[in-house]
Amino acid sequence: MVICMPSSSPACRDWTDQAVRRIEADFNRSADTHLIPIELPHYPGIELYLKDESSHPTGSLKHRLARSLFLYALCNGWIGPDTPIVEASSGSTAVSEAYFARMLGLRFIAVVPRAIAAEKIAAIEFQGGECHFADGPDEVYREAQRLAHAVQGHYMDQFMYAERATDWRGNNNIADSIFQQLARERHPVPRWIVCGAGTGGTSATLGRFVRYNHYATRICVSDPEGSVFHRYFADRSVTQLEGCASCIEGIGRARVEPSFIAAVVDRMIVVRDADSIAAARVLSERLGRRCGGSTGTNLWACAQLIGAMAAQGETGSVVTILCDQGERYASTYFNDAWVAHKRLDLSPGLRTMREFFAGGGFRPHASAGEH
Repeated sequence: MVICMPSSSPACRDWTDQAVRRIEADFNRSADTHLIPIELPHYPGIELYLKDESSHPTGSLKHRLARSLFLYALCNGWIGPDTPIVEASSGSTAVSEAYFARMLGLRFIAVVPRAIAAEKIAAIEFQGGECHFADGPDEVYREAQRLAHAVQGHYMDQFMYAERATDWRGNNNIADSIFQQLARERHPVPRWIVCGAGTGGTSATLGRFVRYNHYATRICVSDPEGSVFHRYFADRSVTQLEGCASCIEGIGRARVEPSFIAAVVDRMIVVRDADSIAAARVLSERLGRRCGGSTGTNLWACAQLIGAMAAQGETGSVVTILCDQGERYASTYFNDAWVAHKRLDLSPGLRTMREFFAGGGFRPHASAGEH
């Protein structure tokens, strides 16, 4: 981290003031994201909603995070007019941060795994960012830190600051937006909100918000089978794996990130990669447009919760997040050759999700489980 000018410098303060104004003006120009109801005619009394974060200018939930991270760094005096920005990312955060870096006239370098979807690389570069490739999950962190030092830049470090950069009490964060949009619905206080965990920032914001506002809503985190988060949730001594074998980009990690606050999570549901992709494909058919794999992970968990609610005669609403645009995964999750190369059998998951929407409840094959 390099502060290019003393914080007392009038020139630096003026630049920071203008930078914050630009970001706030961009926010003021932007409409809120939609809350989309998904019809469940076979589950009377239960509503399912998708918070469509793919409609942000940079196409994903990470747009909110990137805005918060830039404002946090600016107001802490960590970024000046000549500070290069470096981030470790699996893609979507880098796309969003590149957008804000370009807005402020700053160089942006994303340190990304070599295996990320080609469409994400193109999106980062379209926003004016540069891609620097690293091997393995641990190498991405180390390389980002090394590179930031080498270019005398600031390592944004979403995994460290995601949970503290966002104002979880309100201020139009994602939780505040969800509850405002549900206000006139039949069940305005959802029984469950479901999200994945990459940094852990979203689950931390949601969990803190519902507690602060005295809501009975419970938070469920859907986690890839190869991730460490659900293992840590069950046993706090498990903080790291040798690697995260999941191919679902954006969620699941090999180490427990500092922004993941397990104490504000009520339940975790473990989802296999093949089931995440199958759910994403079924939901894409119903929406008439593609959504990403992490949205499929969320939907699988929602189906499990709704199936249990229906079996117990419960009513209420369930909200989850449509995380990003599926076009970013045309060469991966929606490419049958890629799926075959990964040796993923989607047929059981496709059958489970189609039966769920047809009213057959949630009767999965031998699924990964929950914590």
